[in-house]
Amino acid sequence: MSQDDLLGALDGTNPAPPPSAPAGRPSSGTDTRSASAADQQVCSRKGCGHLAAWRLEWNNPRIHAPERRKTWLACEDHRDWLADYLQSRGLLRDVLPLASNGTDTREKDS
Repeated sequence: MSQDDLLGALDGTNPAPPPSAPAGRPSSGTDTRSASAADQQVCSRKGCGHLAAWRLEWNNPRIHAPERRKTWLACEDHRDWLADYLQSRGLLRDVLPLASNGTDTREKDS
């Protein structure tokens, strides 16, 4: 039997490897990507693998508390598209540039 034998995987004699997450998207299990690849933050636009330069903060007032913020990341090319998508639904709260380390650039209150 080959390692890719489906029946072997089903009967337990040849267990299949766990599925991996799509490129650029975090998995829910253990991440086997290198630390440098895991640290890179990519655009949230479907099918885009470019590095993010913007952070779009949003919430859905029907289900989230007003102070709750969810985040989408955007590359230069998709920033306006993602912001328009959220804005047209009344969900967009803020658009912030990402620092080179992947964090937002707002000053922290002392």
